[in-house]
Parts: sequence; structure tokens; C-alpha cells
Amino acid sequence: MGIAGVLGQLIGGALIEADLAGSGWRAVFLINVPVGLLALPAARRVLLESRGPRARLDLVGAALVTAAATLLVLPLVEGREHGWPGWVWCCLAAAPVLAAGFVARQRRLAVRGGAPLVDLSLFRHRAFVAGTCVALGFALIPSSFFFVLALHLQQGRGYGALFSGIVAVGAGYFLAMFLAGPLGDRLGHRVLAVGALGVAAGCALLLATASAASALALVPGLAVTGLGIGLVLVPLSSTVLAGIDPRHAGAAAGVLSMAQQIGGALRVAVIGVVFFGAGPTAEGAFTASLWVLVGVAVAVAGLTRLLRPGGAAGWRCRARGRARRRPDGWWVRDQPPNRLAESTVR
Repeated sequence: MGIAGVLGQLIGGALIEADLAGSGWRAVFLINVPVGLLALPAARRVLLESRGPRARLDLVGAALVTAAATLLVLPLVEGREHGWPGWVWCCLAAAPVLAAGFVARQRRLAVRGGAPLVDLSLFRHRAFVAGTCVALGFALIPSSFFFVLALHLQQGRGYGALFSGIVAVGAGYFLAMFLAGPLGDRLGHRVLAVGALGVAAGCALLLATASAASALALVPGLAVTGLGIGLVLVPLSSTVLAGIDPRHAGAAAGVLSMAQQIGGALRVAVIGVVFFGAGPTAEGAFTASLWVLVGVAVAVAGLTRLLRPGGAAGWRCRARGRARRRPDGWWVRDQPPNRLAESTVR
């Protein structure tokens, strides 16, 4: 993930700078073509096939959740550009109604013994609900950060897209790939809080250096922010899904992915409004956006307190032969006979 984030910034900046056939920024979508062509044959060779019990696909539920997500995401993406017309608010009002209809249908299918798209019992696990909220909230940060940084460097400082892509990488983002694993083993789910607070600290450094004459003054803040982003993104999915029953892992991963996509759409609405409404200068808009990102990062760090001790602790216990899996999917640690029989550690 770290390599992908680094290369995405570099290749995206290079494609915009090249301006292939006059396509401008639209050329960035060409990145998906070779990635897809390479991923298809690689998936056949690397991924193991797995099949669950045959079940009838809930097409009505799929249509409801798709419509609800569309009615939420589309107005957030297009609303500011069109001046927040009436249809935007109608869509936003209709989205929770369709979402409620989706939940009711999933509950009805489960009662009748059908095959719901999402097992609603997932949301009885506090760790999964909290983790989904963390994923939704943190999804606002990476794309928002790179978005406002690129605008600040290009519009405020006059740099080109390629330079902006190189600067935006930050040494910390690459370093996080190597640190996330060891820190996750040591800290467990708390590594997410460390990463989120690192983002807040990095943005605070950028606030202190935003008016500096040279862009090199931004490097320390970029490094710390990049490190924080990587420390959250690398272990996030495995931490949130660590305690999920394997039978529901696919549905849980889908819920987590949708939360991240919705968070990305909220980024367009929140940061777009803040950046373009903060004032006439790119520097003022940049600093106002950074304050928002500091607040979001601190809130995400607070949410991680609701996560139970997670995957890393369980992996260590399993490796040492002191853990076993219960029928309900949770990993438990065996204690000496004079203590409680087991203690849940995911």
C-alpha cells in the first residue's frame, strides 16, 4: 500500500505534466489500464480459489444499497460545483430512507432463513462498528491532504504537477511500510491511534511552516504526516477484521470498503468547501484545510479507544501456541489453571 501511494503521486504528476494528447489531468486514469491488465493474470496464479455455500443473490438488497450510496455520494461530489441546488438536498434526504429499507430487507431475509448481503449481527461487535467508523473518518485524510497540498504547491507557489507529486510523497509515507508491522506487533490496535496522532502532529508542523519562502521547509511536516498516514492505512483492514467470523469476512470487508469510499466522498464536500471558501489566497486556504485535518485526525485517534486489543496480540499468542479459536470465531488465550480459563484477545 505504501509503494502504491508513493508511485500513485509520482506517476500521476508525470502524466499531468506530460499532457498526453491534450488530456490534461484526465490522463491519470490511464494508470488503471496496466494495473488491471497485470492484476488479472496475477490473480489466477496467486489467489487461492474459495467457494461458500450456494445462495441466491439478493438483487433487491443490492439495488437498495447501491441507490442509497449513489444518492449520498453523488450530491457530495457535485453539489459545490453546482451551487448546492435543491436536487442535492433531495438526494441527501432520500439516501437514509433507502438505507433503512436495505437494513429492513436484510433483517427480514435473515429471519426467513435467506441469504442477506450483510449479516447484521456484524454490527453487534463493538470493535467492528468502531473500526468501520475509524475507516470512514480516516478516509477523509489522505486524499484531502494530497489534494490541498497539490493546490497549495501549484496555485500558491507556482510549482508544476510533477514536482508537487514528488514533494507530496514524503519520506515518512515510504518508511511506514517497514515500521507498521513491528509497531503493530508491539502496540496492537493502538498503532492506529499513534498513526492518527502522527498525522495531526505533521499537519501542525505544516501549519507552522506554510508561509516559509522555500518548499523545503515543508519536508519535516510532510515526513511526519506521511508516516502517520502509513501507520494507519497498512494495518487498518487487518485490525478491524481480525475478530470477524471467517464466514462473514467477505461481507465485513465489503462494509469496510464502502465506509472508506463514503469517507472519500465526504472529503470532496468538506475539504472542498473549506479550501475554496477560506479566502482569496492559496496559503490561507491551505492552512484552514490543515486545521480541519488536525481535528479529524484527533477524532479518529479517540475512536480507536473503542477497539478491543486486536490482531497483533492474537497473532503473537497463536505463534507461541497459547491461543485457540472458539466456535464463534474469536481467538482466546489460555491462562494457568489458577486463573480464569480464558481471556479474549481477538
